[in-house]
Amino acid sequence: MNIKKTLCLFSLLLAVTFFIPCQGWAQLFHYADEGPQPRPGTHAPIITHAFAVDKGYYGYIWKIYIEAEDPDGDMLRIASVVDQTGYGYYPTDWIYIKREYGKHFKGYIQWNTFSSRTGYMTEWTQMTLKVSVFDRNGNESNTVVFPFTFELTPAQYAYNLPAPFDERNLPRLGYISIELFDPSHMGYGGFGRY
Repeated sequence: MNIKKTLCLFSLLLAVTFFIPCQGWAQLFHYADEGPQPRPGTHAPIITHAFAVDKGYYGYIWKIYIEAEDPDGDMLRIASVVDQTGYGYYPTDWIYIKREYGKHFKGYIQWNTFSSRTGYMTEWTQMTLKVSVFDRNGNESNTVVFPFTFELTPAQYAYNLPAPFDERNLPRLGYISIELFDPSHMGYGGFGRY
């Protein structure tokens, strides 16, 4: 009898966990190109231009160039989400925008891809970086997707920036502080090999 009660309670908890909607789920899993609808009486930010290289060695200083605007002038922060092949999604990283960039900004966010958690990432490790901008009303811009692969070939690191990023002294808007994890270093029970 106790086993039946335990199974019923467990089933009920699973049903509650998976079938009752949670307010944060929509933002957690939303990556449409257009972004969600803005709140009434407000406008969502728009990423108008973006550029980043798609290859680099492990430890590469990756610069992701973004231009965005908001008619309301209330852009607040940049969201960066990494999806690593073989590992999955990392928690969202937030970069807060200076108030002077609330209406328009053009610059780059920087990710130093070396991780103190991992001694080395294997060559051909692939990931996708998704970037969007949020305003003070919670409106999200369109999402820009940047694929990236770790490669040792040095030839692709020399590149010319396309317009509108081909001007000097573009500001660094902030740093992405995501620390990568190499799933090949996992042993039995989730313990590392080291």
